[in-house]
Amino acid sequence: MNRVLINRISLLGVAPSKTEYINASVMNSEDIRKNFLDFFKNKGHKIVPSSSLIPDDPSVLLTTAGMQQFKKYYTGELDALKDFGTKNTASIQKCFRTSDIDEVGDESHLTFFEMLGNFSFGGYFKKESIEYAYEFITKVMKLPVEHVTVFDPKEVPQGDWRKGVPFDEASCNIWKSILPEEKIQGSGTDSFWGPTGNEGPCGPTTEIYVNNSAGKPIEVWNIVFNEFYRDPNNNLKKLATPGVDTGMGLERLAMVSQNAPTIFETDLFKPIIKQLYPGLSERIKRIIADHARGIAFLISDGVRPSNKETGYILRRLMRRVITYAYRGNIGEPPENLLQTAVAEYGQLYSLDVKSVKAVYAEEYQRFIKTIAAGEKKLSKIIEGYTSETGYASLAQKAFDLYQSQGLPMEAVLDKFNEKVLKIDILEFRRVFEEEFKKHQQISRTGAEKKFGGHGLLMDTGELKAGSEEEIKEATRLHTATHLLHWALREVLGKDVKQMGSDINPERTRFDFSLSRKMTPEEIKKVEELVNQKIEEDLPVSFKEMPEEDAEKTGALHFFKQKYPDIVKVYFIGNISSEFCGGPHVERTSEIGGFKILKEEAVGAGVRRIRANVV
Repeated sequence: MNRVLINRISLLGVAPSKTEYINASVMNSEDIRKNFLDFFKNKGHKIVPSSSLIPDDPSVLLTTAGMQQFKKYYTGELDALKDFGTKNTASIQKCFRTSDIDEVGDESHLTFFEMLGNFSFGGYFKKESIEYAYEFITKVMKLPVEHVTVFDPKEVPQGDWRKGVPFDEASCNIWKSILPEEKIQGSGTDSFWGPTGNEGPCGPTTEIYVNNSAGKPIEVWNIVFNEFYRDPNNNLKKLATPGVDTGMGLERLAMVSQNAPTIFETDLFKPIIKQLYPGLSERIKRIIADHARGIAFLISDGVRPSNKETGYILRRLMRRVITYAYRGNIGEPPENLLQTAVAEYGQLYSLDVKSVKAVYAEEYQRFIKTIAAGEKKLSKIIEGYTSETGYASLAQKAFDLYQSQGLPMEAVLDKFNEKVLKIDILEFRRVFEEEFKKHQQISRTGAEKKFGGHGLLMDTGELKAGSEEEIKEATRLHTATHLLHWALREVLGKDVKQMGSDINPERTRFDFSLSRKMTPEEIKKVEELVNQKIEEDLPVSFKEMPEEDAEKTGALHFFKQKYPDIVKVYFIGNISSEFCGGPHVERTSEIGGFKILKEEAVGAGVRRIRANVV
């Protein structure tokens, strides 16, 4: 059996009959993945496949960490023992962080990355977590630990709510039994995780550092001990069932294992970078290499370029690469670079090279016209610049082009350099970034208003409600959304797939695959079919069954998400069956009436319907 196949089996949760770790001082990324999963499989962990980059969690646009798919097991909403047969799991999760897009190009920042993690939901705690991590790093990876950190409130600034948290003596003592005391360092806020908001599970962390090729200590593994619950008033109480959440970036681990100066000189990036024109700056090479991977994964997980949410993130990556391709020879055509990215991961994550290349080609044809127009406007801005104009005016106009035309910062600066415009580039970048921060603040304010700022009694990810009355309305809409899904497939064909949904008490929003605009006749027919089934007063029921059996029933499950081993399948009469967690009405007549408000495009190949019940 070849190495790739062994690795794929491990990722799917099926280990070889005998665990054999790759024993090498320099380990490629494929071997690191295999060793990590086999190690934790051997320690009694259930290996869980990576979930989609599109999370079932509206509080985030994209999956940013390995623990995200396990969130409900920490809160007690789901039972790990029931779903996995154990309280301990491990995974290699594909992740995407939008906060780092503008930092990509240096030696360490990425958008897409893979996160190795082991998790426990009341199965084990600090002792086992630390011992497992140390064994894996030193015995499997054969890397010496330079030092570790533990939480120490003495290192926390005055006034910070974590100042009153006790010293993590338990972790310190465990490490003392393993390492010389001089290798154990106290750390403040960097060694205490979360919560991300002002309320939720949180706890101290311990971090493991190893030396890179230059002898500089870098953190490779962060182990979080969720043992407290923080309320909005910063009060902490002990959790009844503490949990373990660990994260280790594959790219960084590959860098230290392969003695590479940066992550971009590991086997994860070399196949892409070696195709690029040698004359390109290192920054541009790194941007293209990172973005090629991000583009391939986002498209394969169903994202299509648009001006909203995840589609906007994809469009930003694509337009940055397209700009470099348009402005000069970057080496291999970008579609070939994308194919290389797919080839490196295709067997692990089922990436779709055909869709990746087709979506890129369509966006390329659309955007090159914008680039040409944008560069003309840039030329006019430059021609009108004088020293009296000032950087503020110049940066504001450049930012307007960046925001409206999508021209990357580098394209703007390149154009200035072409014209030999004698400006202070660092000062110009500073003013430009100030404008960008203002834009981000406006965006954040809009996001905070998304659900009216009120507390939620119900938040399943897909469905939100803030009162008992709102729960009733949202429940009617939730069941109506199942009927909408059925009706769309009846009118438009069985190739229609659900791409996402979001429901609040005022409306349902349903995204589905379709490469064209619906006709008024089709919209009317869909609405009529839904109302017809409401009038027929069909019964709504569910059955719990193993996921494999549920799939055999033909029940729809188009959400890009990981399902537990036992799932609920909701049935509406004999016309609709879908994987779903509820809630639903008992009979369709309880829905009342159904009205489609709007049909619109979300991105290439994705349409959206907004509707409500009356």
